[in-house]
Amino acid sequence: MKKAFFAILLISAAVPAIAQQSMPVEKRVDKLEKEMKAVQRKVFPGGAQQYFEPEIKPQVVPATPAGSPADSAVTDLTRRVDALEKALAQLTGQVEQNSYNLRKLEDQFAKMKGDADYRLNVLEGKAPPAPAGAASGGSLPYVVPPAPKSPAGGTAAAPAPATPAPATTASTPPSGDPGKDAYMAGYDLWMQKKYPEAIAALKAMYAKYPKNKYASYARNLAGRAYLDAGQYNEAIREFFENTKIEDGERAPHSYVFMAQALMKRKPPLFDKACQAYDVLQAKYPDKVTGPLAEMVAKGRTDAKCK
Repeated sequence: MKKAFFAILLISAAVPAIAQQSMPVEKRVDKLEKEMKAVQRKVFPGGAQQYFEPEIKPQVVPATPAGSPADSAVTDLTRRVDALEKALAQLTGQVEQNSYNLRKLEDQFAKMKGDADYRLNVLEGKAPPAPAGAASGGSLPYVVPPAPKSPAGGTAAAPAPATPAPATTASTPPSGDPGKDAYMAGYDLWMQKKYPEAIAALKAMYAKYPKNKYASYARNLAGRAYLDAGQYNEAIREFFENTKIEDGERAPHSYVFMAQALMKRKPPLFDKACQAYDVLQAKYPDKVTGPLAEMVAKGRTDAKCK
């Protein structure tokens, strides 16, 4: 096979050999090498490396490294954009839910504040603004019992002040302050459990000395005398009136004893007693300490306040 190939090559080259003799040797060698490579590609498809290195080699596809994405860059970007849009939608939904919860909290706080202001106004004797559309004469969070009426239909007159006890029966020596001495006279009667006489003496004291420091003591003790005598509505009214003097020495105590009277009356008003404790702690947080704080804690437990 090889001999026949070279014979053909010599015959084909013999004709132009004369014309090629005038060409330089380098060009003739280059021409022969190109022709041999062309014949090699014709006779030996794929190349014959034992003769010549082929000019055209089959393209080798590089192996894909492990872990490389099989998708194109556009597909990968599309997937990432979809994930971002989904995360943004979830975040937007969470923000809307948080805004809704915040609005609910604000509404609840406004309602609680309005209710607390309403109760404070009632307990302090102020006329609270009626809600829109509410009928006049509606029920209030706390209503002070009305004063007892006389048989003729009018309000009963206050009992006449009792004659102060003689000095020989007084347990407390005079102090030089007539207001304090008048209070102590009523206090001694209360200690002796002479409640009607004590109430009359104490009412006479705060009526005569309304600006005296012990006027708050006298009104609070008058309420306690009513409470001890089982006259709970009268006690509630007396304590309530004493709470109106906010800077009074015994105003905080009157809230506690008023709550006790509310729980003892028939029927008991436990929810109103809890309101009295709430107002006390809201108005006098720095004074609800020591024995008074213990009384408030026990009273709230007895009334089952929340």
